[in-house]
Formats: sequence, C-alpha cells, structure tokens
Amino acid sequence: MNLKSKLAEALQAAAKVNRSLMTAPAAVLWPDPDRQWQKVIPSLAECVPGLLTLGDYEPEANRGPSIWLKAVVGGAIPLLKPGALPVIYLPGISKADLRAIESCPRDLQPLAELQYRGTFWAQVNGKDWTVNAFLTSKAGGLGLDVAQDKATQEALTQVLNAGVLMETAVADLQGRSINSEWLLSLLAPNPTRDLLLWMNEPSVVQRQWGDVLWSVFIKRCRSDFGFDPVADGVLVAAERLAKGEGKWVAVAVLYRDSFACFPNVYPLLAKVQPPQMGLFPDQELLAGYPQANEECENALRYALAACASMDAAQARTAVATAEKEHGQRRGWLWSRMGRSPLAAALEHLAEVAQRSAVLPIGQTPAELAASYQQSGWQVDQAALKALGCVQAKSDAEPVGAALRAMYLPWLEESARRLQEAVKDTGGLKALSSPNNGTLTEGTCTVFVDGLRYDVARLLEQRLLPLGKASVEANWTSMPSVTASGKAWCSPVAGFIAGTADDVDFEPRVAADGKPLSAHNFRKLLSEQGVSPLEKHETGDPQGRAWTEAGDLDHYGHEHGVRLARDMTTQLDQVVERITELVDAGWKRIRVVTDHGWLLLPGGLPKSELAKHQAETRWGRCAVLKDSAHGTPLTFGWDWCKDVQVAYAPGVTNFMAGADYAHGGISLQECLVPVLQLECAGTASPGAAVTIQSVTWKGLRCTVVVAGASVGQRVDIRTKAALASSSLAASKPLDGGKASLAVADDEQMGAAAVVVVLGADGEVVQKQATTVGEK
Repeated sequence: MNLKSKLAEALQAAAKVNRSLMTAPAAVLWPDPDRQWQKVIPSLAECVPGLLTLGDYEPEANRGPSIWLKAVVGGAIPLLKPGALPVIYLPGISKADLRAIESCPRDLQPLAELQYRGTFWAQVNGKDWTVNAFLTSKAGGLGLDVAQDKATQEALTQVLNAGVLMETAVADLQGRSINSEWLLSLLAPNPTRDLLLWMNEPSVVQRQWGDVLWSVFIKRCRSDFGFDPVADGVLVAAERLAKGEGKWVAVAVLYRDSFACFPNVYPLLAKVQPPQMGLFPDQELLAGYPQANEECENALRYALAACASMDAAQARTAVATAEKEHGQRRGWLWSRMGRSPLAAALEHLAEVAQRSAVLPIGQTPAELAASYQQSGWQVDQAALKALGCVQAKSDAEPVGAALRAMYLPWLEESARRLQEAVKDTGGLKALSSPNNGTLTEGTCTVFVDGLRYDVARLLEQRLLPLGKASVEANWTSMPSVTASGKAWCSPVAGFIAGTADDVDFEPRVAADGKPLSAHNFRKLLSEQGVSPLEKHETGDPQGRAWTEAGDLDHYGHEHGVRLARDMTTQLDQVVERITELVDAGWKRIRVVTDHGWLLLPGGLPKSELAKHQAETRWGRCAVLKDSAHGTPLTFGWDWCKDVQVAYAPGVTNFMAGADYAHGGISLQECLVPVLQLECAGTASPGAAVTIQSVTWKGLRCTVVVAGASVGQRVDIRTKAALASSSLAASKPLDGGKASLAVADDEQMGAAAVVVVLGADGEVVQKQATTVGEK
C-alpha cells in the first residue's frame, strides 16, 4: 500500500461515526491554509471518488466555487457517483476561517454551514493536517520518523510536489529515518546516471527535468560529487570524469559500461588535456584522457610505418617493442569505443611477429601440411585479424607496412618449401576418392567458395553452438581455381573428367562429355542422389544434399584487403545458411571449398612470364602453349595431365598490383579445409520453454508448458533458485503437462513460484502464483 492509499483511507475514516447515535456527515472538509497538499489532488482523485476542490469553475476536474460545491453535495448537481462521500479540499483555507462565520469571506459562506452537517479532517488537537504532521503523528497519522530540519522539510515539499512521495510504499517509509538525503534519492534515485545525462545534453535535460528536478540535481551534485553544475559547467565535469577519483569513480565506471548511451560526452572528454608526466608517464593515470590515447596512436602509427624499411627480424623486434609500450591501451575505454584501431591491430601484429619466426617444416607435402595445421595457419589468421582492425587509410597503411615486412618473407619461404616438395613428388598426390568418401544419409554438403583453412577455423568456433564441429584438411586440385576445385570437392567428383580441349580449367561430365556448367553440375548431383538446393531451400533432412553459401572469393577479387575487414560479415552469411539447415533437421553438415588464397597489403610481388608462352594467363598460373617450354614449376592439370600449367614461383603473381590471388602452389591456396558439423540442434535448454497455464484446484496444481523437452521437470517453490524452498515433490513433464500437490495445507494462500527445471536442475522458466488461487 502506498502513501496515496493511506491518505485516502484517512479521509474516508474522518466520516466514520456511530450510526446509532449520529447521522452520517454530509461531507468531509479538508482545510489546507498553506496549500501543502494541492499538488497531490489530481492523482488522489482516483482513490477518493467524491473528491471536490474549491476554486475556479471547472466541473470536469470536480472543481468550482463554494455555491457550486454546495449544490453538488446537496445532490442538485448529479456529479458524484451514488454512495460516494463528498470530500471538499479547501486550498488556502483554514479551519478557523470557516469557524468565524461573521468574518468569513462572502464567497466562502455557502460552505460554512457544512461544518455542522459535515466533519473536518483534522488532527486530534483540532489543528489542520500538514504533510509533516500526517507523516509523523501517531494519533491519526502514520507515526513515521521524519527529521525536522529545514533541509528535510524543503525536500519533503519537493518530493510531494513531484508526485513521487504519494506513490512510495508505506512499508518503505516505516522503520527508517526520513531525512533530506533519502527524500532527494526518491527524486533522483540514480544521481550518477543523471550526471552523465546532463553532461550529454545540458540544456535539453535541464528543460525536460523542470525546476523541481533541476533543483534536486544541483543539490545532489554538490553533496555527492563536490561539483556545482551551474557554477562549474560541463567542462569541469569532464575534467573530473577523466580524472576519475573519489565519488567520480562511480561515474567513470557507469560511463565505461554504457558509453553508447551518452554519445556527446566523448567530445567533452576529448577537450580535456591530460596531466604532464615527463618521460615515464603512469599509463593508468592517463587512461581517462582521449587526448593521451590519440597521442599514443600517433606514436604507434609512426613506429609501424617505419617497419617498411626494415627486414623481417628488425620488424618483428620493432613490433614486439611497440606491443610492450601500447598493449595495455587495449584495456582502455577508447579501445572498446573503436578509437584505438592501431592498438587493436598491434595485438595481432605481435602474434605474427612471434609465430612468423618459425616456418612450416617437412620434406614432403604431407609433412608440410601437418606442420601448417599444427601452428602455421595461426600466422595467416593473425595477419587477417590485424588487417581487419583498421579501416582508415591513415591506419591501414602503417599496419600494412609492418605486416608486409614480417609476413611476406614467411609466406615466400613457406611457399617455396612446398613447391620444392611438390617438384620432388611430381605434384600434390590426388585423393583416392576426391570427394573424400560417399556421403551418408542425413548429410548436407555446404560449398563455400574460397574458404581458406584459417578462416575455416574461425567458422568452426562460430558453429560450436550448433553441435560438434571439427576441421580436417586436404589438398585441392591443381591449379587451385574455382572451376577445377569445386568439382574436385563435390560428392560427384568420381563422375567428372577433363580433356585437353577444356578451357578455363572447367572439366566435363565423364559419361557424356558435356561441359560441367552449373546446369549440368546440378543435374549430375541429382542423378547421383544428391539434391541440389537453392538459396534458403532446406530439402529432405533424411537424404543427401548440396548447397552453396558465402562469397569470400568474389569479395576478395572485388575488394582485396578489405576482405579482412569484412570477414565477419562474410561468415555471417555462411552461419545463417547452416543454421537454416540445422533448424530444418539435418544431422550432419559438411563444409567444403575449392581453394584458399593469398592476401597481402601492397600487392603480391610480380613474376614475369612471356606472353608468347601462355595460352591462358591467370594471376598465379597460366596454361602453356604446346610449343612453349616448361617453367621450373610446370605440372599437369589434375583433371587432364595433358594440359600443362605453369605456376608463379613463391608467392609472386603474373599480374602486378593484386592484393588477393589464388591458383598457385602454396599452403594457403592448396591446403583446403573440410569442416564436419554433427548437429545437436540450435535451441539452448529452456530457450523456447513457455509456461502456458497454471491452474489450482485446492492444493493441487496443474501446469501446462509449451516447448518442453525430455528431462525437464516442474516444481513449486517459494524461492525460484532454491530447491530447499520446494512446496511439492517435483514432477517430470509428460506431454507438456505436470500435476503437483502441495502437502502442507497451511501454505494455502502463500506466494509461490512455478519453475520449469532443465535436465541439469537449472531453472529455465518461472511464473509467480499463489497456492490455491482460483
């Protein structure tokens, strides 16, 4: 029960009389000479149906002059509901004003006689009720402990006028000392947030709050933060926030947790100059100053750009040194706000610096592949993440310079090692079954063009909520291009062949010699019992299917290094498609790809190949003319060995200026992932559980639950999370229903909670109830 309800009760109680001795009063008169109660009258009307107010004529608000009020009380004006007790509020009028009829103002005289037919709402001692008297008096009031100092009395008026006090629960007022600080906390329960709101939009917030709340805000700032919004202004507030000492620590913490809610505070903080600390500044003391962070970003930008003129060892040392100096800034708020992109990229550059000092080892392609799968892929992933942290050209260039200095030598030597091993073995050994075995029923193959091994590792982590994911690797076809590699990794690879007449590395359907166009490829899949699915089609989860998702390769060719920045978005498309398939009921998802790629800021080095030698030239490979002599890296096309393909050495490219390329011989291009997902469903336990109904018949409760799963139970408790507070033996859900009985009949009418428990005993859904309610 709130204070407004208590006040309504007191007004109604004033009219109670012994009906055997007295007639019921015609009205209750409520004098208020100081107008202390005037602000609460509009909200009180809902609790006191017969409430009338003396004032200007406004019948829709139950307000009017004395003669009109008397007519309403007498029933001449049918305004009140039948049985409603008239309560006449008299602002600016005291009980004594009505008592002295001879000196009573003429416009008040029509009401004077009601003091005899009615009754006053007054204290036991006959005095008019003030707000303070009603709260503190034990005779007819609430008997609360209210401080009598001036500040508390002023705060009492402010809280009452703001409409907050009347809505406060009486239980919250009892048993406490009511002083100005506590009262003001009712108006401003979160002064820390209010301070940030004001800093974000000073003039707008002051106007919205109004005079009362603005006055309270000023008082709270002075008492809680040692700061005067009027005298000091927002810049001083920004200085205190940046420093973050004393009670301003709470403000800094709230801003750090919810800075997006206060977008205009950052520009204020950016104006604050950090303290001067000499050659060895305390980084923690500078963490609150955007200018300090910006100065550090500029210094780091210079340090990374300088790596362009260094060899790999020097660049690794320079990056490691920069990490020691700037790494801790990733813990600053400005990094979370995206205002420390170079510090963010530095984390991944430092990993490149550490891991690129070790090259993949092995004498055969298989040994090199195993070494790469163990740790080498992490260099590629770190390089990709470093490039993904920066967007502006002023940031991308220094990051690219430092990365190129460390990454290019590692890429080059790794590629040459594989190429030497391939020359020794005469090529990458073809798989005995290119599709890696016949697909079992309930398996859907998802083809992702250009899913490099390190990116597949990122995808693996994204898919873990859907089931058990694992990544293996295999060699793609030579050359590592889409037309050749897509057929190579498909479930129908055994029904595809190539001829010397094929162009652009596109093989044929072996049975009829037709080119493997998109139409013929889908037809071949269907003939072999694999359903080709278009976008958003889910097919039969009990069968076998092939679908395609994502567009990494096209995006890489189109945007180059930008692929790194937008990799999350590209993978989102793949995850979305796989989630559709899992939701549709597929048991297994097999993700395959055609090739990987090389990505290098500043472009891959140029390699020369005479035009007269090439029939068809690609970035990293070229088909040689019959009359051309083979290059040191020349191998037959995997689909037809008569087609001779020349490969660019190392990580060079036959075309200048390309950041992104594939088709050559490198671990990044040729070692492709095969990602297996054993689906476990997408819904987490209890995520879709809904308690539809709770029905009581005496002490027996029937609960109906939608979305229930095997192993879930229902219990009735007084505390949702405490099993020891159970009022009944929990029951398993059978067909979404459970019936429980409360054994102790003394619990009838007690507040309780119906809870649905998962198989692990954790609460997954709850609903409040009352034992035995109808």
